[in-house]
Amino acid sequence: MSDRAVLHVKGRVLVGPDDVRDELWVVGGRISYERPADARDVRTVEGWALPGLVDAHCHVGLDTHGPVPEGVSEKQALTDRDAGTLLIRDAGSPSDTRWVDDREDLPKIIRAGRHIARTRRYIRNYAWEVEPEDLVAYVAQEARRGDGWVKLVGDWLDRGTGDLGACWPRGAVEAAIAEAHRLGARVTAHCFAEDSLRDLVEAGIDCIEHATGLTEDTIPLFADRGVAIVPTLVNIAIFPQLAAGGEAKFPRWSAHMRRLHERRYDTVRAAYDAGIPVYVGTDAGGSLAHGLAGAEVAELVTAGIPPVAALSATTWGARRWLGRPGLDEGAPADLVVYEADPRADVRVLVAPRRVVLNGQVVG
Repeated sequence: MSDRAVLHVKGRVLVGPDDVRDELWVVGGRISYERPADARDVRTVEGWALPGLVDAHCHVGLDTHGPVPEGVSEKQALTDRDAGTLLIRDAGSPSDTRWVDDREDLPKIIRAGRHIARTRRYIRNYAWEVEPEDLVAYVAQEARRGDGWVKLVGDWLDRGTGDLGACWPRGAVEAAIAEAHRLGARVTAHCFAEDSLRDLVEAGIDCIEHATGLTEDTIPLFADRGVAIVPTLVNIAIFPQLAAGGEAKFPRWSAHMRRLHERRYDTVRAAYDAGIPVYVGTDAGGSLAHGLAGAEVAELVTAGIPPVAALSATTWGARRWLGRPGLDEGAPADLVVYEADPRADVRVLVAPRRVVLNGQVVG
């Protein structure tokens, strides 16, 4: 095609949940809602268009054993892209994936640096493992290395009690979160359990990953402070498997994990009903496959979140939360086209008709 070639997307363009247009044009890799006067070699794509999906908890460059080679990272990113995920918040990775930023054919990544965990209180080879007196220094380091986010491990199996337990003293997280905010970074934390949440929220944290330990006592606190959650329900689905594997050695932990799993949908629906911001994340890159954002949206709907709200959690709302544009005039043309209206049935998200990244049809 010539340098004046354009892409014409027609059918239904879901600029927002209530802003539906008939068409858009892609000129020079960017979105326009006016037909260019000198268009040549027009290529037309028809269907229902959404902003590129967001996976707000995804790990490019990580597998079950730790960091992976660039070739494996590339395959992970391509899997996400082909499933329609064009914006990733990488919620912790020991791999340097800055090279992805130079690839026009790979999803855009917002990094949180490397996980920061308490010594021997997380998965081996994943995190910086430090003690409370070093937490502020490591948070500052990762705030400078990341793209505006820092990731803590808020709780994990405590071998002393045989159950989930908070990792950090209140004073340590207060100082660490204050330092991140001073450096312009937001802070999120991995949390399964109940007893880690209040200290983190009252210390000023911005987001909690998984949040299975939310209760009627802490839900109002989250809502009042505007703390977001990323439930990763496709990952919580494996809790029974994890519990079975640890039952012989840690029966209290196993029983706790099963309880959290059993009430997972009620927890997420109660959070949404209370006004807590909820966003889509899959936790891909550890033990889970990539490309599951569509499946996570369906899980949110199963939990009782209305379909349009669940769509927003991976499109309009998620992009606004992360400070990235959607299908706005002049924005980079990152969009996904589907055969049918995803507002009517979110299950169509697992089968994109076309994927457009930086104005190029890549799938």
